[in-house]
Amino acid sequence: MVVLFFLVFILPLKSIASNILIPMDAEGQSNHLKAYGIVYYALENQLEVKWLLNYRGGAFLISDVEALKKECQIRGVDFEVISDQMSFSILEDISSPSQNMEAVALEKAPKIAVYSPRGNKPWDDAVTMALTYAEIPYTTIYDEEVLNDALLLYDWLHLHHEDFTGQYGKFYAAFRTYPWYIQDKKDAEALASKLGYSKVSEEKLDVAIKIRNYVIGGGFMFAMCSATDSFDIALAAEGVDIAEPMFDGDPSEPGYQAKIDYNATFAFTNFELERNPMVYEFSNIDMTSKRNIDKESDYFTLMDYSAKWDVVPTMLTQNHTRLVKGFMGQTTSYDPELIKPGTLIMGESKLNAEARYIHGIKGKGFFTFYGGHDPEDYTHRVGDPKTELELHPNSPGYRLILNNVLFPAARKKEQKT
Repeated sequence: MVVLFFLVFILPLKSIASNILIPMDAEGQSNHLKAYGIVYYALENQLEVKWLLNYRGGAFLISDVEALKKECQIRGVDFEVISDQMSFSILEDISSPSQNMEAVALEKAPKIAVYSPRGNKPWDDAVTMALTYAEIPYTTIYDEEVLNDALLLYDWLHLHHEDFTGQYGKFYAAFRTYPWYIQDKKDAEALASKLGYSKVSEEKLDVAIKIRNYVIGGGFMFAMCSATDSFDIALAAEGVDIAEPMFDGDPSEPGYQAKIDYNATFAFTNFELERNPMVYEFSNIDMTSKRNIDKESDYFTLMDYSAKWDVVPTMLTQNHTRLVKGFMGQTTSYDPELIKPGTLIMGESKLNAEARYIHGIKGKGFFTFYGGHDPEDYTHRVGDPKTELELHPNSPGYRLILNNVLFPAARKKEQKT
């Protein structure tokens, strides 16, 4: 009788064992961006996490602990407590060959570095705003740290809107008399001199080479706006002076276009550099000046992939909508004719035949380039106020950034050499 009572008492307890499901569809989640921070929190606390690709907008299944539920409530993230039996049923359905879904185990919280100059405000960059709002910790590094091999400490690197060509963002025509431009140029020259370089362009090239080697060794790099094309241009122009006197004190090299090495780049090929220092553009990679889309019609479409066979791009395109609002930047979008074969175009605007969101493999590592400055500020300009993400907690454009943040958690840790 006692044994029977014991079994009756224990079995219900076993049957109510549970997991936490964080839905990421439009109907089930009121704060998509904060949800990524909850997943990062779970990884930091060694909880079991599965990313359910293409299930309810890319939902997350996490071990049920009281602290996590409290954290969700504090941060305003919607969650559902489901039984082990329900969890098993969901995972079984996802594993079916008939379903374009996949469950990916996330292993550990990636260590995150943001490459950004000292003194930049968090709202100068969409990624730092996203990380701060989602409550995901990161470390800010810059040229000294990169040149001293600090990248080996990190799994994920974001490139702030940097100009790796040493032309100071091509801001010369509009802002050369502004105090901030003059000071930024002085600061860059002083840092280059301190690090033993006679030119900013030479110092930035060595930084770009360090970042290239970090990716080849197994790191993940995410870049936005002008950091994308200027990075590739710097690598392609190694050993070639493409800067005019107002940038580096001496003329550019005659016939430098013919000396560009497209084999050195990550994503772009056969591009032509913009020679005029008065033009706010690096090359014809960017399609900003060739766009003929009004704001109301400016959207780009995320590609669909096979979740079971193309796991990486499926992770990077998880969203609650396939249609994402467009947004401008110094580098807004990419000419698909100038993108290397093998580089995936994960988001495109068919209205303007342009690529917005691309991804590729370099050595043992990965890179993602995302055109535009701020997904919720259509034409962000110098001095504009920051975007308040509290007003955009479900931003599809910002979700793409945070997909990339979590991506390294799904990979086996590799030695970066």
